[in-house]
Amino acid sequence: MTFQRARSQEQREVRRQAILDTAAAMLDEMPASAVSLNELSRRVGLAKSNVLRYFESREAVLLDLLDLSARAWLAEVAGRLPDRVDAGAGPRERAERLADALARSLAEQRVLCDLISAQAAVLEHNISTEVALRYKHAALDGLNGFADLIRRLLPELGEDAAALAAHTAIMLIGALWTHAHPALAVQAAYDADPALATLRLDFAEALGRSLAVFLTGLLARAGH
Repeated sequence: MTFQRARSQEQREVRRQAILDTAAAMLDEMPASAVSLNELSRRVGLAKSNVLRYFESREAVLLDLLDLSARAWLAEVAGRLPDRVDAGAGPRERAERLADALARSLAEQRVLCDLISAQAAVLEHNISTEVALRYKHAALDGLNGFADLIRRLLPELGEDAAALAAHTAIMLIGALWTHAHPALAVQAAYDADPALATLRLDFAEALGRSLAVFLTGLLARAGH
């Protein structure tokens, strides 16, 4: 793909979207840590300096993709969860079903979970305050939407506890995804020594279990 110089706002938006689409396609092939600005520029058909006209850094591109991926997932899961969590069940059973449904849904979102795992340590570096502000406001909107969804299914939690549950869920996703997808040498060590099997994590299982414990703990603190 090659581009002529963008002269209108519409052409600039097309160029910007092409960069995002190309980066998204790369994430289907490799983890976020392996996406380079040089390769992104080559694939989109622009000089690196031209890519930097639209995004100030590789990290800025990936933060935009994280926001887009999170919004798409939240919209999808909001339509699916009510069917997975029986409104007539008791609070504890609803909490456990919610945790399991969230974990199963997120296990299917490889790119989103990989980006979440890279967010604080990688993606939020090499960006300006302007980009950080824009991303953090978008992330806060998404977090509030996630908390609203949790509260609709577990109204016993209340607003503050639902917000804490949503925030903690994001932290758990990032940490557990990283440990469930170790480096090749660590995977080889697990394969070579059965005694290390207890250290091997299944992401969906670990996330579901952790979310269930946290949600039921919040319910207990709320008197349920």
